[in-house]
Amino acid sequence: MDVDQVRSALNGNRRSLARTLTNIENGTTTIQQIRSIFSPDDRDNSNAWGSLAITGAPGVGKSCLIDKLLKIWASQGNRVALLAIDPSSPRTGGALLGDRVRITSIDDETIKNDIYIRSIATRKSSGSVPLIVADMIDFLHMAEWDRVIIETVGSGQSEVRCAAIADRIVVVEGPARGDGVQAEKAGLLELADAVIVNKSDLPGATKHAEELLESFELGLGDTPPVMLTSALNELGVEEAAGVLLELADSGRSVRARWRERLLAYNERKILESPKLEEILGSLAVGSISIDEAINVLGGE
Repeated sequence: MDVDQVRSALNGNRRSLARTLTNIENGTTTIQQIRSIFSPDDRDNSNAWGSLAITGAPGVGKSCLIDKLLKIWASQGNRVALLAIDPSSPRTGGALLGDRVRITSIDDETIKNDIYIRSIATRKSSGSVPLIVADMIDFLHMAEWDRVIIETVGSGQSEVRCAAIADRIVVVEGPARGDGVQAEKAGLLELADAVIVNKSDLPGATKHAEELLESFELGLGDTPPVMLTSALNELGVEEAAGVLLELADSGRSVRARWRERLLAYNERKILESPKLEEILGSLAVGSISIDEAINVLGGE
């Protein structure tokens, strides 16, 4: 671990911050190593949340909405970091990393120093959010970034994995009912602390929001906020930003969240095993069974 680089990152140097996050992502530096040398952060934990996952089906306008939220929150004096997850090709392992193309708030000279954006490839993680992102969030908090937003891939049931790392979950939908069906199949709405129906300027948005409210009222726990926004026309976004900034845990699915975190911990243990490639080779030629592979990779 490059101690001087980490110290520079903690003191606000963005180049050092980017390099340290890369080292954490690549596994050459761990959050445990950093904490063993540098004191844990003493930030105020009275805020409603430190990390917020924003998820939803492709095409509902997540990136455009996040851009508006970043601008509003940074203008209010919050230091906000965005980790934008981009899916990797299962064949080549490459990723476009194009999420930041839609983010224009960093071009505003008055707030750009209070916004940090980083794109992250999913790589070999089976979920939509690489599990190492949890450590990256911790380091960003140590570097005094008040709020960390995770923009997830938006690819069906794997979105539930964001529950393993985020303090709060916001599901973004469009006016078409198909978005809601996809979210329901993935179990996202069961985990949501808030729902935003974006593109409210299009037909069907209000009806969809009403249907969601009715559905939530029949379930367990508090009904999460359901808000209408149009990021393109900047309608309802400022109100939504205020609600999200102080968003409380809905308490609707605590067991489901811990289930995902337990699964994430087990997956991370397997993926970070130095024996993984060797075991995959053995499985490919049929020299060991799945049970034997799990016993080795799980450290049993």
